[in-house]
Amino acid sequence: MKNVDDLISSAKTVHARYAASRMERETVREWVLGLSEYREPYATAIREAMDWFKPLSSTEPHESLKAKDLDRLRAIFEVVSAKIT
Repeated sequence: MKNVDDLISSAKTVHARYAASRMERETVREWVLGLSEYREPYATAIREAMDWFKPLSSTEPHESLKAKDLDRLRAIFEVVSAKIT
C-alpha cells in the first residue's frame, strides 16, 4: 500500500496533464491500472477507475470519452481529499 499523499498528488498531476492534452489516454490507462491497493474510501474510487480504463478501446466519441476519463480521475483525489479534510 502506497502513501495516500502520493496518491493524491499523482492523481491530480495525471488529471491536469491529461486535461491539458499533455498526456495520452493510453498513458493514463497504464497509470490507473498500475495503482496499488488502498483501503477505503480510496479502494472504491480506484477500483471504479480501473474498471473504466480496463478495456483497450471504446466506441465513445473522443471528447465524451475524455470527459468521462477525467471524471474517474477526479473521483480518486476528490474522495481522498474529502476524507482527509
